[in-house]
Amino acid sequence: MGNRRKGIVRPRSYDFLRRASILVIVTLYFVSPLPFPLFPAVGADLAKGESAAVSTSTREGRLVVFDDAWSAINQRYYEPGFNGLDWSAQRTTFRSLAAAANSSEELYSVLRRMIAPLNDPHTRVFTPEEKFDWWRPRFVTTGITIREVDGLPTVVEVERDSGPQRAGIRAGDQIETVNSDPALSLISARLTNSRSFVSASSRYRTFATLLEGLPGTSVEIRWKRKNGTERSAQFQRHWEERDLGLRIRRERGDLAVIEIDGFTKQIAANFTRLVREKLAGVHGLILDLRSNGGGDTEAMTDVASAFLRVGFDLGQFTGRDGAGFTISTRSRSPLMTEQITQTLLPVIVLTSERTASAAEIFIAALKASKRASVIGAETCGCVLAIRTPHELPDGGLLDISELDYRTPTGDRLERNGIKPDQTVIIQRNDLYAGRDRAIELAITKLTGFRNLENK
Repeated sequence: MGNRRKGIVRPRSYDFLRRASILVIVTLYFVSPLPFPLFPAVGADLAKGESAAVSTSTREGRLVVFDDAWSAINQRYYEPGFNGLDWSAQRTTFRSLAAAANSSEELYSVLRRMIAPLNDPHTRVFTPEEKFDWWRPRFVTTGITIREVDGLPTVVEVERDSGPQRAGIRAGDQIETVNSDPALSLISARLTNSRSFVSASSRYRTFATLLEGLPGTSVEIRWKRKNGTERSAQFQRHWEERDLGLRIRRERGDLAVIEIDGFTKQIAANFTRLVREKLAGVHGLILDLRSNGGGDTEAMTDVASAFLRVGFDLGQFTGRDGAGFTISTRSRSPLMTEQITQTLLPVIVLTSERTASAAEIFIAALKASKRASVIGAETCGCVLAIRTPHELPDGGLLDISELDYRTPTGDRLERNGIKPDQTVIIQRNDLYAGRDRAIELAITKLTGFRNLENK
């Protein structure tokens, strides 16, 4: 687990650290994947939800929920200065709005508005209906994923057999209006309403959540197609569940592309078996982490241990009181019986703005050790951790960032992210053509490495 060092203490038992996790699902999993760190040890906070009886249909009930949420953040937030936000003033501003809310949804909207100026994608709140299995995340979607391309909200993915696909929306199409409001005006207003610091990840989330709304409601979209013509249609927002997994495919015969959606115990075990059994004849690896929002720190450590020497320092988590712990690679995992198999194959990692949390820790370690090259876009810069989810009096759930993270050299990834060695910017024509320039560049580089070795 790494040596003791100044400011770092071991947890009271290894079991605590074994449970330390960085989950995959921040706000964006309600529209499209983004990061979310968490330490999901079941504690008193979760236990009280079994008998939750507070109703938000009354003014008194809404204030109980509001006060509980405000107080929990006040007591547990990792940064005592609340990132420069006057937290007491937030209570004064939003408490009356919570009391006057006309529904549970409106109350939780008030809570989200109170939390938003923290500029922290890890601290967030869920209504009782929104809670889900962290390892099988579900999210509200219309069937399309939106990102910023050339400064414009652009469709980058369309779900198969979805309403938008049947209506003719294609990756590369530009979103013009949402419920008759200009899409760019909506985005500009949301960015203006945020605090002065607008990070790359917050800008990314603003574009990605352009169509957010309650499940069961509809949204009218007008979009521009490749030929410049415009169409409009109405689509239903609905729940969708996602299974996190790992996939491998061959490119050019002797190169392997491994897509990792997140870091879970099962994915780590599958990755260990893959390294041991599936890489015969492979001369280079491409790790595609562009949709990886993080995961369990122990699982991430196991995957990192396949590439780095035993005992390699992966960094440290520190709490509000200055105490914390380090994580490091190992030869054996507490999550599986078999020994971790190492590989010396050359590695290229693909990243995007969605790459976050434990995935950023993993990439930072591979990059610092010169074990891998990084291609793609700058990562999210979302590396905080939640020790225990907080159950609200009505059964809702509050996640609070309680731990900060720094690399072994003391660098902070939160809000900074990781810059790739080579940047690949998404281009509209590539989306229409189904072209993946990041994969192409990675294949070219690995092919070059192989040719050099064969000379």
